[in-house]
Amino acid sequence: MTSVLEPATEEVMAELPEVGEAETDAAVERARRAFPSWRAVSPGDRSTLLHGLADALAEHVEELARLEARNAGKPIGDARGEMQMVVETFRYYAGAPERLLGKTIPVEGGVDMTFREPLGVVGLIVPWNFPLVIAAWKVAPALAAGNTLVLKPAELTPLSALELERLALEAGLPKGVLNVVAGSGRVCGQRLVEHPHVAKVAFTGSTAVGRGIAAAAAGTIKRVTLELGGKSANVVFADADLEQAAASAPIAVFGNAGQDCCARSRILVERSVFDRFLFHMEETVHALRVGDPLDEETTMGPLISAAQREAVRSYVPEDAPVAIRGSAPEGPGFWFPPVVLAPVANGDRAAREEIFGPVACVIPFEDEADAVAVANDTVYGLSGSVWTRDGARALRVARAIDAGVVSINSNTSVRVTTPFGGFKQSGVGRELGPDALHAYTEEKNVYYATEPGSGPAAALPSESAAP
Repeated sequence: MTSVLEPATEEVMAELPEVGEAETDAAVERARRAFPSWRAVSPGDRSTLLHGLADALAEHVEELARLEARNAGKPIGDARGEMQMVVETFRYYAGAPERLLGKTIPVEGGVDMTFREPLGVVGLIVPWNFPLVIAAWKVAPALAAGNTLVLKPAELTPLSALELERLALEAGLPKGVLNVVAGSGRVCGQRLVEHPHVAKVAFTGSTAVGRGIAAAAAGTIKRVTLELGGKSANVVFADADLEQAAASAPIAVFGNAGQDCCARSRILVERSVFDRFLFHMEETVHALRVGDPLDEETTMGPLISAAQREAVRSYVPEDAPVAIRGSAPEGPGFWFPPVVLAPVANGDRAAREEIFGPVACVIPFEDEADAVAVANDTVYGLSGSVWTRDGARALRVARAIDAGVVSINSNTSVRVTTPFGGFKQSGVGRELGPDALHAYTEEKNVYYATEPGSGPAAALPSESAAP
């Protein structure tokens, strides 16, 4: 049996049976058998079934939120918001089957048309920081496009995914369409990546693991979507609303206890207002309430595990330039206080590596060119923000930053209806919005001759000779 712990108490929440390669193979086979009939479901009927699943999720928002708050250690208010986003995601893609359109192309001698065809069985591997939300980002478009799937949640946070599987069956999805394998990444995840009957893998997690998945997927030329790490820049110019930027910046780092690939953990502040910004920021940091995830007043919960706490602690040694330190509970639980390091050089380890914990680095810059150079001096490129009252500068800098999602005078990154993904080593492909639907299909081109003898006079080289 495998124990699932509650990070705020270190107590066992659930005991689950061991799952390995044999169970993963069985799940893939169930999905493979279910694919032909699921693919054949009409777009309207598939839409109805997905709306039914959205309804079932909506009816269980509070139950799911409390489960997620306990299992992932996130504040109950945040968990409720995430469960609402899960419902919104399924509602958005429930309308997609009837919008999955091809096109017609004018050609000589006939009609040419394209179709978006489902891939088949897809493997979805999700992380522990946003367990059900990120599962929904993958599951909903995959099902809407006509695929069947095997979902592998993180070992630390499998409980909400198992509830999703149960609710899907109750909502009327056919058996075998949505399968959950709650096992380890080293065994179950690796098997999904290598399995010859899995057509695509969508993974959210660290860049290091993503590299391994990309390499393993090459063996069977699998399609991949990889949403990986980040070290995002929050750029604050002197003409910005400093109080608003300083009040927002800590939430952009310390939300979910910093365990967020979008965390804007490099706060770049124009040197002339550096001290003023820290002054305003301190009040917000000290106002954060770190504690019991089920307490309605809590704004930050624990880290996910003891190992994660030790990893985060390594970035705040005794001689670290700690400018602001919040508080955290004593006793059981994987607690760590919010910490602001300042001033920090962009070459420092804490500014280079993804910490995945409540540690912010505040870095001074001289001018616009310097801000862009520092923001882009990283292997990552997931998200970022620009704070300024100068509209031309805002758009100029947003365009110049190498990141997939950039906000102006805001720290929000994700909306169901817009594409999400990274540049550079932050990933490959896009999730959410209409882009995600196409990521779970192949485009097929069909030429229909309408005139006798139509078509090119001679075969193209690729049609007449072996490669």
